[in-house]
Amino acid sequence: MSNQAHPLVHYYEQRVNDIVALTTTLANYETPTSDKEHVDRLGRYLEDKLKSMGASVERFPREKVGDILLAKWNADRPGKPLMFMMHMDTVWPLGTLANRPVHVEGDRLIGPGTWDMKGSIALVLSAIQGLRNRGEFPDRPVWALFTSDEETGSFHSRELIEQLARQVGLCLVMEFAAPNSGLKTWRKGIAQYAVHVKGLSSHAGNAPEKGINAVVELAHQTLRISDLARMDIGTSVSVTVVHGGTAANVIPAEATASVDVRYLTKAESERIAQALRQLQPVLKGATIEVSQTTAPRPPMERDATMIRNYEQAKAIAARLGFDLPEDGSGGGSDGNITAGIGVPTLDGLGPMGEGAHAAHEQVIISSIPRRTALLDRIIKDWSFE
Repeated sequence: MSNQAHPLVHYYEQRVNDIVALTTTLANYETPTSDKEHVDRLGRYLEDKLKSMGASVERFPREKVGDILLAKWNADRPGKPLMFMMHMDTVWPLGTLANRPVHVEGDRLIGPGTWDMKGSIALVLSAIQGLRNRGEFPDRPVWALFTSDEETGSFHSRELIEQLARQVGLCLVMEFAAPNSGLKTWRKGIAQYAVHVKGLSSHAGNAPEKGINAVVELAHQTLRISDLARMDIGTSVSVTVVHGGTAANVIPAEATASVDVRYLTKAESERIAQALRQLQPVLKGATIEVSQTTAPRPPMERDATMIRNYEQAKAIAARLGFDLPEDGSGGGSDGNITAGIGVPTLDGLGPMGEGAHAAHEQVIISSIPRRTALLDRIIKDWSFE
């Protein structure tokens, strides 16, 4: 650790082993999204810990996924809250830890769930505890939200996220840092569609001309759909999964395709949606039906509000003695949800690392003190302009 570090960074350098130990404890709770019982076990641990840290904790029951927790400090104080946003669930099935236990190798804390996002939870708890221990916790409301289904699209938590976000001044999304150690000031929105083509079956040998080949029609539409992409402005339109036909000697009567769409602006999402609705068949007698298969995620746009809040976070980091660059992501987070309804949002506040959803998932331990110090100062010094 550096002797030249800012005093607050040094404070967390001295406590980095405790933060690593807390991350390890959290990661040793296996929490696949689909296993409510195990996610709720972590929820009970966190509820007890949060209450011991002076928070009031509200539990929002969920039937099919883990219950959601909302912790509040200074709930009765005036002003809009800061709200940290974290998820307890991971992509890893039960039993993964038996083969890949959490462990330290040099500057790396390696193990499933460490980076996405048990390490982020540990940073938030450590920053809040550090402020309380030093008698510096500000006289402002601070919330921490722990959801349970982010890895599968936040279907069971989205309405609550939106409801709570509308009450706060800033959402702090604790997804891991960008590869350049920066915040994520943009994320692409996501929409997924199904294209269903109907034709007419007939015998491929005796009467192929009497059929309407749904696979051929879908091939025409695949080219049209692919041409909707505008990668120069960040819009991708990808036909990803295709099914069609029933037997090798039958002209196929039906075919379907899955379409994945990513976009940087709401205007682009609307352009693609309209173009897909207006697809017309090439083959006489064929029909096309387009439907959305999931609730779309709006883009987290790099707009004036995002730039203003990013610049304030960057200035806080500069006072702590380090640079805080910016980056973006083609993948989504709950930051898409909050930014999409117009709530100021900062994303990518977690630790540095690599291997999200991969066997080598890990947190870079030396990044922990600076990232925790940044959260500490955001809680204490953030100004709503």
